[in-house]
Amino acid sequence: MSKHVTVDCCIAGGGPAGMMLGYLLARSGIEVAVLEKWPDFFRDFRGDTIHPSTMEVLDELGLLEDFLALPHDKTTKVTAVVGGMEVTVADLSLLNIPTPFIAFTPQWHFLNFLSEAGKQFPTFQLLMETEVTDLIEIGDRIEGVRAMTRGGEIEIHAALVVGADGRNSTVRERANLEVEAKGAPVDVLWFRLSKGSDESEHPFGVIDEGKLLVMIDRGDYWQCAFNIVKGDFVRIKGLGLEAFQREIVRLVPFVGDRVGELEDWDEIKLLSVTVDCLKRWFRPGLLCIGDAAHAMSPMGGVGINLAIQDAVAAANTLVPAFARGRPTTDDLASVQKRRQFPTRVTQAFQVAMQDRVLLPYLRSGKQTKPPWILQLFNRLPFLRWLPARFIAIGVRPEHVRIEPPSTPPRRA
Repeated sequence: MSKHVTVDCCIAGGGPAGMMLGYLLARSGIEVAVLEKWPDFFRDFRGDTIHPSTMEVLDELGLLEDFLALPHDKTTKVTAVVGGMEVTVADLSLLNIPTPFIAFTPQWHFLNFLSEAGKQFPTFQLLMETEVTDLIEIGDRIEGVRAMTRGGEIEIHAALVVGADGRNSTVRERANLEVEAKGAPVDVLWFRLSKGSDESEHPFGVIDEGKLLVMIDRGDYWQCAFNIVKGDFVRIKGLGLEAFQREIVRLVPFVGDRVGELEDWDEIKLLSVTVDCLKRWFRPGLLCIGDAAHAMSPMGGVGINLAIQDAVAAANTLVPAFARGRPTTDDLASVQKRRQFPTRVTQAFQVAMQDRVLLPYLRSGKQTKPPWILQLFNRLPFLRWLPARFIAIGVRPEHVRIEPPSTPPRRA
């Protein structure tokens, strides 16, 4: 027989959106259970960039100082080597904001940090190794979820279910929410190489001869993202591992002494890039946020930060809604209305860059000099303010509008 649990809000997914929303709701006295299907947060495929918009939210919550005490690197500039020329695309030091830099910290550190912060509240539950398998429906309303744990099936009944379980969301699939694909013509090959002690100043990306390699500094190793045309992995594997290693060394010669660490294809993971958006983010009793509502391209590293913005906007609406009783469909629609515009603008930019710049370049296979617009950023450095603002703050940033109540809100 299934175990039954009842909470105000059940959040499927312990990523940035789910953990932040869980923290914000519990902070306001709302009983929340966050379900994470894995036994820990350690995953190489999670993003690492924490942008100023997220750090501003942490500051509003009194968490910024503790977050910055975590192991992290930071940069004020987004720099790439394009056709042998170093180009600085964005300079965050030009922004008049409290934290004019991007923090690089493994996402598992960030999620562990949020989980520890949430556990200070008695209404916060984090259920690890708990995977949502289905929704509980009564009439046309979602009333909870069914999930599998190591101990068997569990039913979690809730006034609201939030799908924050990523781009392959079980929640949105079971809810039959319609997905609108935006198109993603590229994929990413993800692997790691060890890092020397004197290599921290390496540019973020290298673009040449129809190839793009992004390198993320993770302390003692580089996390590498090699961009390819979607569907091209079979052809690349057919050319052999040594040919792939040579392509890496051609872009970043300094790793020539360790590219042999890639001993077989199992150490190179294919990440299929998806850009999509739900036409409707909600049903009675259910709301999707983060990648479950809108899968983002890795371009610009904005996915985590949009997910956090979704969580803040949702909490600003849901906390007063729970105080009145239970969130209505109008409340859920208002969250989508608030977040849909910045999502559309950001995705439109990502798709345009993929289709009009990155894809033609990857297909050309030619050495190239930087486009005139990138060269302009070097000649007129003040122009770097605009992309810096887009990357750091984004479109319509959210702020925490709710305060912890002196008494718990009325239960549904």
